[in-house]
Amino acid sequence: MIYYTVVIEETGESFRCSPLESLLVGMERLGKKGIPVGCRGGGCGVCKVEITEGTFQKRVMSRDYVSVEDEAADRVLACRVKPTSDIRLKVLGKMGKNVCRPQQSLAGTVAGAL
Repeated sequence: MIYYTVVIEETGESFRCSPLESLLVGMERLGKKGIPVGCRGGGCGVCKVEITEGTFQKRVMSRDYVSVEDEAADRVLACRVKPTSDIRLKVLGKMGKNVCRPQQSLAGTVAGAL
């Protein structure tokens, strides 16, 4: 099976994603709590991202959330996009709060407990 590497620019985190699955499915494997997933069908706009590098296949998305201008600028819904190469992306909108929150380090946790 082919897998592509997807990098989230804001955090530097990466995950593997098959060309048979959406970027949102791959992103969920990061295990972060509270990643909003919404409808998974391109109709709610919760999982909006901007692809800054790489190629992808896209399916129909609601124009209420992805305008023609957005789509031309590679701002798409992660639930409706499958990678065809390695990808770099920026998280937009409601997903940013949970996907891009800083990870608490073990050292910070121990220092805070002392």
